[in-house]
Amino acid sequence: MKDWLEEINWNSDGLVPAIAQDYQSGRVLMMAWMNRESLALTVAENRAIYWSRSRRKLWRKGEDSGHVQKLHELRLDCDADVVILIVEQLGGIACHTGRESCFYRRFEEGAWKTIDPVLKDPDAIYTPGHSHE
Repeated sequence: MKDWLEEINWNSDGLVPAIAQDYQSGRVLMMAWMNRESLALTVAENRAIYWSRSRRKLWRKGEDSGHVQKLHELRLDCDADVVILIVEQLGGIACHTGRESCFYRRFEEGAWKTIDPVLKDPDAIYTPGHSHE
């Protein structure tokens, strides 16, 4: 049987885009990157673990904020180059800005308009000096 990780079309950096989607509402919460190790650990630990390109290390979603993403389902697209994590977003906040989703701006009349409220002040979520991602 073929290794399931071998079926993914990793990009030239060894990464695959990963979209996190709420398991109840279907709302897209965020997009991040995964490498082989982070995807394998996501399945093993049943929680979203991404690869932080800026920090060059594994990023266990919620390790600093407490906003863990519990994995309900993992899907691979037809070209095998994007994964979707269907997750339960603990705390209801996926974005480092304190919003439910990272996609909180909508294009209206030639400009980006913020349409989602901040649910929790980021300063109350993260410790000083933490690099939000």
